[in-house]
Amino acid sequence: MLSIDDLFRGRHFDREIIILCVRRYLRFKLSFRDLVEIMAERGIDLAHTTIMRWIQRFAPEFEKRWNRFACQVGRSWRVDETYVKIKGRSTYLYRAVDSEGKTVDFLMRARRDVAAAKAFFRRAFKGQGRLPRAITLDGYQALHRAAREFLAEHQGGAQTQVRSSKYLNNLIEQDHRSIKLRLGPMLGLKRFQTASTTVAGIELMHRIRKGQFKVGALRIKDTRAPEIWNAVLAA
Repeated sequence: MLSIDDLFRGRHFDREIIILCVRRYLRFKLSFRDLVEIMAERGIDLAHTTIMRWIQRFAPEFEKRWNRFACQVGRSWRVDETYVKIKGRSTYLYRAVDSEGKTVDFLMRARRDVAAAKAFFRRAFKGQGRLPRAITLDGYQALHRAAREFLAEHQGGAQTQVRSSKYLNNLIEQDHRSIKLRLGPMLGLKRFQTASTTVAGIELMHRIRKGQFKVGALRIKDTRAPEIWNAVLAA
């Protein structure tokens, strides 16, 4: 893995500016031009396309580095999918949270079908390293079939309870809102790959806000966000 200096080597702007712009864009309901105006008030002249390129270049790297400090979530998963508009067409974002609302995982797919749902379950299992104790779904039968087929691939999968409960799944439906509120102002999602990268960055910021990372081992004296970010990226 590149050192933090190598990660930002050759960039015209200081890394603090790059990190700040990426963080704020992914976390808050700001357009690229909003950020350009905010940075101009600080005497920093940026083009909106520059920030756009920073998101695509650095968001995946930030996610990878933060994931080294990720906490394991609970074993009761609430699974659902929502849609994301890309060039006017719906694509599907599969997501899961545990019983405390912690994000289990997410996956964007162009289609809403059994194959897409199974791909999500496999990704979530790989990320967590263990099967859930229970999977709560809505009434969509493709999700139920995908869950059953996924569990059949694993020893001990028969012990996982697959159930349908609209009441219990209110938790994941409410959690979608934070993601959708950020995606709403993004009218310029044109390609699946760039949208996937942006969504992954938004999900990262959502997990940070939920406190899903343990950075105590870094012994950070100054707990302001810029210092925490520098410590995590440099670790």
